[in-house]
Amino acid sequence: MPTASLNGELIIDWDSFHDQCSAVFGFPDFYGRNMNAWVDCLSYLRDDDGMSKFVLKENEVLTIDVLHSDKLRQAQPEIVEELQFCVAMINERCEDYEEAATLKLSLR
Repeated sequence: MPTASLNGELIIDWDSFHDQCSAVFGFPDFYGRNMNAWVDCLSYLRDDDGMSKFVLKENEVLTIDVLHSDKLRQAQPEIVEELQFCVAMINERCEDYEEAATLKLSLR
């Protein structure tokens, strides 16, 4: 199962969150560095649209593994909440298209 690991110790604000996501997910240079752009880049992982370095096979799931999530939640709870919300929204979009969810969020 493909995994993208984010280090919660290194996420101190929204800029560092988007820096890490851009590097870890392989977002394009024109990535908008906001959660709308984040959702756009990760919404169609099975389409090989060039928005991420990850391309999923049918029914495959990308695990987003947030290491040191306790420290991130303590320092930036709104980032954790928004991340949870956006992962759920992307998976709901998959359901709307009668496809399996594409993302799993693991907070460790």
